[in-house]
Amino acid sequence: MAALDPVLNDIDRDLDNALERLFAFLRIPSISTDPAYAPHCREAAAWLAGTLTALGFETSVEETSLHPVVLAHAPKPGAPHVLFYGHYDVQPVDPLDLWETSPFEPRLAAGPDGAQRIVARGASDDKGQVMTFVEACRAWKAMTGELPCGVTILIEGAEENGSQGLPEWVAANRERLGADIVLVCDTSMWDGTTPAITTSLRGLAYFEVKVTCADRDLHSGFFGGAAANPIHVLSRLIADLHDAEGRVALPGFYEGVRETPPAILDQWRGLGFTAEKFLGPIGLKEPVGERGRMLIEMIQSRPACDVNGIIGGYTGEGTKTVIASQASAKVSFRLVDDQDPEVLARTFEAFVRERIPADCSVEVICYKGSRAIALPFDMPELATASAALQDEWGGAPVTIGAGGSIPIVGDFKRLLDRNTLLIGFGLDDDRIHSPNEKYDLRSFHKGTRSWARILAALRREGQG
Repeated sequence: MAALDPVLNDIDRDLDNALERLFAFLRIPSISTDPAYAPHCREAAAWLAGTLTALGFETSVEETSLHPVVLAHAPKPGAPHVLFYGHYDVQPVDPLDLWETSPFEPRLAAGPDGAQRIVARGASDDKGQVMTFVEACRAWKAMTGELPCGVTILIEGAEENGSQGLPEWVAANRERLGADIVLVCDTSMWDGTTPAITTSLRGLAYFEVKVTCADRDLHSGFFGGAAANPIHVLSRLIADLHDAEGRVALPGFYEGVRETPPAILDQWRGLGFTAEKFLGPIGLKEPVGERGRMLIEMIQSRPACDVNGIIGGYTGEGTKTVIASQASAKVSFRLVDDQDPEVLARTFEAFVRERIPADCSVEVICYKGSRAIALPFDMPELATASAALQDEWGGAPVTIGAGGSIPIVGDFKRLLDRNTLLIGFGLDDDRIHSPNEKYDLRSFHKGTRSWARILAALRREGQG
């Protein structure tokens, strides 16, 4: 589009003002998990609504069961329509004494390489990322008086609190969220110069297993060797979760798991993603997942099972010769492709109960799960966004999966029947959820330029 160059130039010229607007947003301590900060969450919603209204959006702040959402519309008949999602809430700042400066007093600071960084809670997760899209819209409006596409913006205030209330709000407002594609800016680049499009998110199934044997804790001198020990029972159960090849041993666990296309595997092989680079910084050397799989497959496109906690018996200082009456474990499964968390719940409970001795009992608690999300690799919007990112960054973006879960993306698919492009400009060293969170100035600047290009490219695609 002929208008794109002036838009990009405006983004460059207006960077200092864009930073001031972002800093104003970052100063609002919108911590969603602490009720004491509920008024600040409303303040953040109101600030964002005012910003979008000033850009010409029809904007409202709407209630959920926790914090309000901001909904903004800028329709454009005859053009593609996108739904952009992000969140204005942030994580708590504890431990405060590890922050070099106040977490809600944003500042620019030079990193080890001399590059400028925006330092504040929420700089990367997710206020800085949200503002890349908002500033791209601002530049389009400033230079052309309109947006290239129809745009709906949905910004929630409880993402860091499990998106409480959002799925119900989305379900009740389907007709107001119509779009051709959903865009999310809450992920990372491959590295500081290579953008990434996340095409899959692993799902989640989470359980707690409580094994009870005797009706009270027992003296191991009197009962050791004769009484069932729930820690032993639980340990054997946990050991049975994986076979000698590192595969999850639940019957039928891999039903619905598809192989990654060879072209994507070839791309991943060229990324230089080694155990030394990935595990070395955390003090490890050897991957322990499925044998015969690349490390990058293990964390992006293959399912996994992990024990997240185990409790039982005496854990205080010194000794206590006791056989516990109860032991428990928390177990999570990361799911891919068509694995169904509800089917897994039934399979897992049967697997557990088969391994409990007759005179012991077990309780299996199943927490809410989410299905995996995967984009079709031949989706036209994926190629369109890839080309736009390549134009901005000078190299092809990496198509990757994410090992974590963003449940609302699954809700967009389930409730709106729309795919989601996850394009973020964070970096692995952004320290999200940790003290001294940062967002590289280059990520903010080129992220804004990238969204301007993507909106233009989606318009061109929509015109055929």
